[in-house]
Amino acid sequence: MSEDSNILQEPESRAVSINEDVEDEGNREIFLSVFVQQGQIGLSYYDSHDYSLHFMPDTMDNSDLHLLDRVIQELSPNVIITSAKQEHSLTQFIEKLELNREYTPEIVMFPNANFGLEVSKQRLLSAHLPSLPPTITESEKIPYLSSCIPLDSVLMMRSIGGLLKCVERRSVGLDLEDSSTGVPILQFLTYTLKDVVYIDRDTYSALQIFKSELHPSVFKLHSGEKEGLSLYGVLNRCRSKFGSLLLRQWFHRPTRDLNILKRRQEVIRFFTAPRNFADLNTLQSCLRNIKNISTLLHKMSSSNPKVAIWQGLYKTVYSALCIRDTVRSMPQCIHLFSEISQNFTDDLFYIATYISKVVDFEGSIAENRFTVRPNVDPVIDEKKRKMMGLPDFLTDVARAELENLDPRFSTCSIIYIPLIGFLLSVPRLPNMLDKQSFEIEGLDFIFLSKDQLHYRSTRTKELDSMLGDLHCDTIDLEMAVMRKLQASVLQRSDCLYKVMSLCAELDCLIALAQASLDHGYCCPTLTPNHRLALIESRHPLLELCTPVFVSNTYISSETEGKVKVITGPNSSGKSIYLKQVGLIVFMALIGSDVPAKEAEIGLVDGIFSRMHSRESVSVGLSTFMIDVNQMTHSLNHSTGDSLVLVDEFGKGTNTVDGLSLLTACLNHWLRRGPQCPHLLMSTCFHSLIQLGLLSDSPLLALLTLETAIEGEELVFLYQVKNGICQSSCAANIATLAGIPDDLVKRGVEVSELYRTGRTIRKMDRQSSDEQYSRCVEEVEKFFSMDLDDPELDLDTYLKDEVLPTLEERH
Repeated sequence: MSEDSNILQEPESRAVSINEDVEDEGNREIFLSVFVQQGQIGLSYYDSHDYSLHFMPDTMDNSDLHLLDRVIQELSPNVIITSAKQEHSLTQFIEKLELNREYTPEIVMFPNANFGLEVSKQRLLSAHLPSLPPTITESEKIPYLSSCIPLDSVLMMRSIGGLLKCVERRSVGLDLEDSSTGVPILQFLTYTLKDVVYIDRDTYSALQIFKSELHPSVFKLHSGEKEGLSLYGVLNRCRSKFGSLLLRQWFHRPTRDLNILKRRQEVIRFFTAPRNFADLNTLQSCLRNIKNISTLLHKMSSSNPKVAIWQGLYKTVYSALCIRDTVRSMPQCIHLFSEISQNFTDDLFYIATYISKVVDFEGSIAENRFTVRPNVDPVIDEKKRKMMGLPDFLTDVARAELENLDPRFSTCSIIYIPLIGFLLSVPRLPNMLDKQSFEIEGLDFIFLSKDQLHYRSTRTKELDSMLGDLHCDTIDLEMAVMRKLQASVLQRSDCLYKVMSLCAELDCLIALAQASLDHGYCCPTLTPNHRLALIESRHPLLELCTPVFVSNTYISSETEGKVKVITGPNSSGKSIYLKQVGLIVFMALIGSDVPAKEAEIGLVDGIFSRMHSRESVSVGLSTFMIDVNQMTHSLNHSTGDSLVLVDEFGKGTNTVDGLSLLTACLNHWLRRGPQCPHLLMSTCFHSLIQLGLLSDSPLLALLTLETAIEGEELVFLYQVKNGICQSSCAANIATLAGIPDDLVKRGVEVSELYRTGRTIRKMDRQSSDEQYSRCVEEVEKFFSMDLDDPELDLDTYLKDEVLPTLEERH
């Protein structure tokens, strides 16, 4: 336990000095490493001032990398490290950064091989960790590192590979004479943006905030996923894809910024008022037509945008105007409504009007190209008029041509082919077998198609010179009109980007309001103090799966107990209560209403959990080791404003060892005093309370869940109350689980004998060999029986002979 106990120490206690002369603040350098892949970003940075490595687990970012921009604004790194093989979004971001004259960090690009996952892990293992014994082996380092840093966060780990490569190459913190020593790392610290709440991947999984599952469609089994029963699935009522994407970003980055949360709450409050339901429905209908403006404008800038792009843009701009007109009738004291009213400018009206006057959508769909409405261009109208009159005119020309043709031809026609012109078409005669026989005096043979011979005559040449290539000329003129319209739209595109961001926010908040209405949520009171109070709260997911859900209250503060230990039988609802509290606090931190009668929530800076229900675990570590790693992270990084949820810690190891570690962790938190986090812990180690292992503290409160015994049956009431559980009710729960009564009775008997120190004797039963022999005898006896014997009573034989043998066997 002496070496393992180092895992549970504070980061500050592990920090030791590398050199006597630590760099002063003026020489401080920050090396930031970034890796972006498919809308996800992982980053880490090294601070040369205190030799600390900071990491941000993989999270979502948009195409403009707004999250990375905020990180750079906060840190102002001296060096930015990335892979030479990178996504287009990061390339553009770096190009813009290099054009910034006020802040010009050094950009370092390494080959992609330096960001490999295994290479990164090896560099981390080779780093110099002064807090560890010098004799520690590489295999012994892995459990320690996994307790400090989430090794399963792939992009973040890959960023660390490039970071350590750069720091090592520049010999930061190293003596020049000793090149064999690795990069010194005194601390591993989680990095989160200012006012962003820290939540690790295991917590997202344990609380079921997200849950992907295969799509049920047979066509999407190998490629498609859909959101399963999750908090995101319950709250996501967005009508647009970019609204859903923004809501997912809110879920990945819940905030402590009261101004942002109140901005969201005031919109939700407006739409949950019954008098505003009509406006809510109107806006939802409009939001359904808002398309991804970034994509539309990107395709609009191409040489010949498709008709669908023009349709999508027109619907988007028209719907944005409807949204603006609807919102302008709403209270402008609500910030989002005011911003929509101001930023949805008359440029939108200009674009919508211009498109509607110019684009002939019906004609464009019919011809599968851009066509212009009448009265836009007189020249185009004239050419179209001529083209519309061509069929009758060409019929008259064909009649005149037929009179001059060889009498063998009984019919002919004049056709127009774009780029070729007007042609005389006659049927192929039986005696016309080769090209020489196609020659007709006064006509120039052009081609043969489907037994029709096509010629150019004197009259068709006159038509070409008189009418020209009408079709191509019309297309060229319409393309010129389209390019003019295209340039005008792109010139006013700035207002469209603002439309998309504000519509996405409006879509998210209407979605949260709709969920609040459907499920009966209440608006929480958000405060900067250290109190959490959830009155008659409910689990937002479980209440959808059961007809009756028992609500419970949770209150945590320095005067009402910040450390709550829950005891109770298995299946009594302890884990549900923990997750319920975690989910409700999370919902409040994205601005949503919460499933409770009343809620007061102090802004927490992180939600940490040690739960059983994880979808994935680190490879190569035992369940108990994973539990220790998660508990270590909670111990090292939680503050007085954090929420820590712990479910059955120590259950996967020896009872005495697990109880000892659990007691040490609880006493550690209780000794923190005001810096103790909001801790909600469930345990089946009842001796933790009965043996008085916990320190006396006003921060400690003991809870249990009510049960009742009806006859010999255990009934769960799922009601939280003060106190401790006196019995685990293991026998009752085993019976409820379907274990045979005789086994349950034997278990109770052995437990009592063990508890009182008496001898436990084996049951007086036949050995397996004896039981097998008895069964063989009965089978042989059965096969030798004469079933046609009228004196044979088969029912009596089965009842008196066979069944007792089977009961003995089992």
